[in-house]
Amino acid sequence: MMHYSVHTLVLGSGAAGLNAALQLNSLGIDDVLILTEGLDKGTSINTGSDKQTYYKLGMYGRTPDSPEQLAETLFNGGGMHGDIALAEAALSVRGFYHLVNLGVPFPHDRFGQYIGYKTDHDPFCRATSCGPYTSREMCRKLIEEVKKRNMPVMEGRVAVSLLTVDGRAAGVIAVDDAGEFEVFRAENVVFAVGGPGGLYKASVYPAVHTGAIGLALRAGALARNLPESQFGLGSIKFRWNVSGTYMQVLPRVISTASDGIGDEREFLLDYYDDAGRMNSMLFLKGYQWPFDTTKIPDGSSMIDILVYQETVLKKRRVFLDYRSNGCDFDFNTLEPEAYEYLEKSGALFGTPLERLAKMNRPAIELYADHGIDLSREPLEIAVCAQHNNGGLAANCWWESENIPHLFPIGEVNGSHGVARPGGSALNAGQTGAFRAAEYIAARYRENTLDEAAFENTVAAELEFLNGVLAKSSNPNDWQAERLEFQERMTQYGAQIRGENACSVAWAQYRRLLGQGCCWQGPNGKAETLRNLQLCLAHAVYLEAIAAAAGQGIGSRGSSLVLDSDGPAIRGTDWHYQLENRAFRSRVHLTVYDGESVKNYWEPCRPLPESNGWFENIWNDYREQKIYE
Repeated sequence: MMHYSVHTLVLGSGAAGLNAALQLNSLGIDDVLILTEGLDKGTSINTGSDKQTYYKLGMYGRTPDSPEQLAETLFNGGGMHGDIALAEAALSVRGFYHLVNLGVPFPHDRFGQYIGYKTDHDPFCRATSCGPYTSREMCRKLIEEVKKRNMPVMEGRVAVSLLTVDGRAAGVIAVDDAGEFEVFRAENVVFAVGGPGGLYKASVYPAVHTGAIGLALRAGALARNLPESQFGLGSIKFRWNVSGTYMQVLPRVISTASDGIGDEREFLLDYYDDAGRMNSMLFLKGYQWPFDTTKIPDGSSMIDILVYQETVLKKRRVFLDYRSNGCDFDFNTLEPEAYEYLEKSGALFGTPLERLAKMNRPAIELYADHGIDLSREPLEIAVCAQHNNGGLAANCWWESENIPHLFPIGEVNGSHGVARPGGSALNAGQTGAFRAAEYIAARYRENTLDEAAFENTVAAELEFLNGVLAKSSNPNDWQAERLEFQERMTQYGAQIRGENACSVAWAQYRRLLGQGCCWQGPNGKAETLRNLQLCLAHAVYLEAIAAAAGQGIGSRGSSLVLDSDGPAIRGTDWHYQLENRAFRSRVHLTVYDGESVKNYWEPCRPLPESNGWFENIWNDYREQKIYE
């Protein structure tokens, strides 16, 4: 068995992890190792949207902006700590220009001003983009820089255990591509493992990304806002958000029988009084892509509900058909916002595909690159998991609140609240990388890990992992076990909530602990152990969701809590619970102690006051008091 020792281990190679490694290197921490399943395997490099957004401080024209104003926007979404909001705002310019300097082609005018546009929950025009693959371009430039600096990267590894010694992070155990265990001892662990992509069956997370938050949950790491996820319409043959112009060109929306051919219907017309209103709401889904409970029953998020009922409850299939206009289609019946947008875009003509070619031809080419010809076949969609606004709880230096030397960054960090502006996740990942690297360089340069205690921890953990692998009384293979909890999460832990599935979730986890599952070969070994952390994570998520709903939080963000005593949703059999907005001023916390899950609330920390005096802050900076 191979043993490695490194000062700081960066687990994961998405945009956040890569930047953390680079910033550590820039600050003189030379002993850094990036451990990853593959530089091409994460969400950052394999996902995007119609116009994937990077949200940062405004930098164009006369519109005034400041870190405090941006922090207020982030904070006002609810469920977010003020100090973290201010840190994300303050570092946004630095993170953005670092990417620009690496060569990420964000657009600017002839004078060098970086133009912006509005996104969801954005009061200004702070968003920018370099196209549908913005995060991929970020990763490619960050990878180029990592290679220029000859920084060590180990690919083909699946982390199966997060090691802790005396309550602090100490390294990981991984399985290599030959199926062998490897031990990594580390003074610091930058935990950049991404969101919980492997938890859902209906998902726009790339299939190669599963996430590893379960490793930290099993180690006892405190989590924040786990129930706050985002869901929206995505294609499922090739996983991609159908946002922006995919909706604004007004495709024909149809459902069919389970064979994908028979009983074709334009089912949305059963709900809407006329085609003009229906198409206007469809247009708004381009702007308002995430499912949002504030946009029902008369807003654009009714589209998501109707698609969900058609696919999940009626067991039919739903498609976007760009080849022809829908029944009773007429531009003149569109509401002003939709009509004027298409008019200004020169797209008041033709079929949806012809409009898409006029407004955004790369959107057609993107699907063609993945074997889908929109001129020949409709695009199958579903309401899918897209992003977890929650994750692990960390302070304003992105260090875990209860496990020192562990730095969760990127999507696995639960820095977001209920209603984050679209694109702020990319900024948060870059911000977290800067903050974690700076704190490690300032406070954690020395090696303090007890070697004997570390070896004892490794021995105990290897005994546990080998014990799980040795059990074979469960006839199910790892694929069947994974599908079981993914289907459960899509049914009970996605955007429609009401029933409690915690008991069956824990039953599956106990089955995996006690009986294992069938597996063969190196890949099976790694996937069986990955199942263990994913299954634990799904049980903890369901506990957090049930606890929040049980305390009367109501429907908010991207989750609709069904309640027979609540108001009805017109045109459906559903009733739902209204949001209790008092919870917007609180943060939801979750921790697993190895036996049970505890859920509780804490007040949101307020926005810090920005009324410093230069000499005083300079002095605090020189004496490193800012890290206290």
